[in-house]
Amino acid sequence: MVKVKICGLQTQADIEAANRSQPDYIGFIFVKQSKRSILPDHANRLRQLLNKPIQAVGVFVNEEHARIVDIAQAGTIDLVQLHGDEDDNYIHTLKKALEIPVIKAVSVGKKVEASSQSADYLLFDTETVERGGSGQAFDWGLISEFNKQPFFLAGGLNTENIQAALAVVQPFALDVSSGVETDGKKDPQKMRDFVEKVREQTR
Repeated sequence: MVKVKICGLQTQADIEAANRSQPDYIGFIFVKQSKRSILPDHANRLRQLLNKPIQAVGVFVNEEHARIVDIAQAGTIDLVQLHGDEDDNYIHTLKKALEIPVIKAVSVGKKVEASSQSADYLLFDTETVERGGSGQAFDWGLISEFNKQPFFLAGGLNTENIQAALAVVQPFALDVSSGVETDGKKDPQKMRDFVEKVREQTR
């Protein structure tokens, strides 16, 4: 079954909605430039409210290792997602300090950029200046034959295009953020509908 990650949670209401819809992962964004950014202490408090089967992912861009290690060791996140220019040496050093999985984002524009051999998972997302979160889909055909590593598919996903996406690619997980929002805020009904649709399509 394809797993589901809902990214960009910021409030207690978001966590309560996640607990009801039961995705496999939720994402906290620790990037100041993001409109969905969250402070580590606040994320840690929210994590305490999250149902135990749901894992938390921390999203970072070109962050110092020490900050990631501190957030992980505080018990706030179960996985690290890297959206910057982090190379295999960076990932290798991080994994020596932390025994948790690492997801490396790969920007997809008109072609697919080089991928990471050190990450546990890749995440294919639409190429943007903001490094993700655009709500725009890319040409899934560019990764239709990819099978070297398990990967998350992100970028412009919503309940209307889940079936179309899964007809082209075979992801480990689908990653959604703006596709389950209304007026820039997480929408509990859209969150539930997205998770249920993925479960129906991949059961």
